[in-house]
Amino acid sequence: MSDSLPVTVLTGFLGSGKTTLLNHLLSHPDMGETAVLINEFGAVGLDHLLVQHVAEDIVLLQSGCLCCTVRGDMVNALRDLFLKRVKGEVPEFTRVVIETTGLADPAPIIHTLMTDPLLSSRYRLDGIVTTIDAANGAATLDNHDEAVKQAAMADRLLLTKTDIADYTAVEVLHARLRGLNPAAPLIRVVNGAVEPKDILDAGLFNDTDKIPDVHKWLNAEAYADLRRERDRKMGLDPDDHSHHHHDINRHDSRVQAFVFTRDEAVSWPALAFALELLISQRGENLLRIKGIVNARESAQPLAIHGVQHVFHPPAPLPGWPDDDHSTRIVFITRDLDRAVIGEMLDGVLGIADEKGL
Repeated sequence: MSDSLPVTVLTGFLGSGKTTLLNHLLSHPDMGETAVLINEFGAVGLDHLLVQHVAEDIVLLQSGCLCCTVRGDMVNALRDLFLKRVKGEVPEFTRVVIETTGLADPAPIIHTLMTDPLLSSRYRLDGIVTTIDAANGAATLDNHDEAVKQAAMADRLLLTKTDIADYTAVEVLHARLRGLNPAAPLIRVVNGAVEPKDILDAGLFNDTDKIPDVHKWLNAEAYADLRRERDRKMGLDPDDHSHHHHDINRHDSRVQAFVFTRDEAVSWPALAFALELLISQRGENLLRIKGIVNARESAQPLAIHGVQHVFHPPAPLPGWPDDDHSTRIVFITRDLDRAVIGEMLDGVLGIADEKGL
């Protein structure tokens, strides 16, 4: 996985500032050797940045970015771009950014990266970056389930237009997004100005670290901290995992984000069976799963990643980054309570432990 090309998916609801953000990124020198797949060149105003046409629907910018217009299927666009790279028909690129349409569900793109034989061997998901309009974000989340899903699945949340939004409204939206997706860093952006380093390398692997950054990727502590904070506000015991939290009259009341942990090593066949059972029964409700597993059958930690019905094969990591060797699996679900998942996993793993599997 570490040898494949990282892919960043840039998503966000209509009018949330993706085009402005992309324009800023394309002019940044740190975006050199990046291939950017966009819907139309004209939509992002590339004329003043254009250096040369490399091939049909492909231009090379002065910053070093390679921009490719997606005329049809994203699968074909990624395949063609990689083949042109191999043949030397386009300059070498070391990462890809995909801009989606405002109404796009990011899940199919991730499915493609996981399941297409060519793409899954050449590309890997680095992260999902979602733009949220600070001025209209609350109303968008209230009225559009797609926007909630985009925010819930994100690895980075970019709060745009904060300069024209009401301060109190921004703070309320900030808190709401933190509740919806506690692990994603929330970055406030004005006029699309964001540093590439703040949104890239959001996955397990990057070019500099030999040992993957498990803590940064999962940020499991954020889920536990938010849960304890909510419990304290509601006068509940933070160590009692039987209660849950819901906000009424919102699309995001359907979404839960939490982490399943086990301190001791687990049976990988049992855990895999439990996850497969969960996916077969409630796959459409599993927006995203990612985790690190301490499996008794493996000397190395296993990274797992799934989106709805699609699950990536477990990837052995070169080692643990520190002394914390616990199993941590992050779940982002819709219309699926944490208690259901916890009881299933605990039940299957408990049976495996009893039988010494």
